Amino acid sequence: MEQEQIFSLLRAYRPWNAEDARCRERFLRFVEQEPGCLCRSLAPLGHVTASAWIVDAGGERVLLTHHRKLEKWIQPGGHADGDPDLPGVALREAWEETGLRDLALLERVPFDLDIHEIPGYLGEAGHLHYDVRFLLRARGSELFRVSRESLDLAWVGLDEISRYTRERSVLRMAEKWRLIGA
Repeated sequence: MEQEQIFSLLRAYRPWNAEDARCRERFLRFVEQEPGCLCRSLAPLGHVTASAWIVDAGGERVLLTHHRKLEKWIQPGGHADGDPDLPGVALREAWEETGLRDLALLERVPFDLDIHEIPGYLGEAGHLHYDVRFLLRARGSELFRVSRESLDLAWVGLDEISRYTRERSVLRMAEKWRLIGA
């Protein structure tokens, strides 16, 4: 049942280009081969995570976190810990990491997929995150709270993102949002 929920999300995802389509195929193979793909116990191989591309009410800025462990500006997100409701995981992680409560999930279909390496940290082995990203919009107050997982948070204009990060996947999501957003 859990794997079917993930398969359904991955099949609904519309790849942006050939590279994106290959990423989706790699995701599908991983989920098919690893029944425990939602659990951190697969750490040497990797596991499925969910994150949130949070846009402001006007669609002109995104909320980035300066991640404490990774020391990079990226989107909020985290571990599924066995929960197959990945849109719900993305919302929960966004709430926990930003303090924003009035967030709307714009679509249950993933906005982006990414597979990236997480370096070893405090005895935890390096592994892959198979990250499913969802599009959220802030509807109410945009005043955030920095959690202990972050060094800082910032609302960043689309044209300023490259000043914060060179992370390829973050820049890709900004480009996608420029094409479909607002």
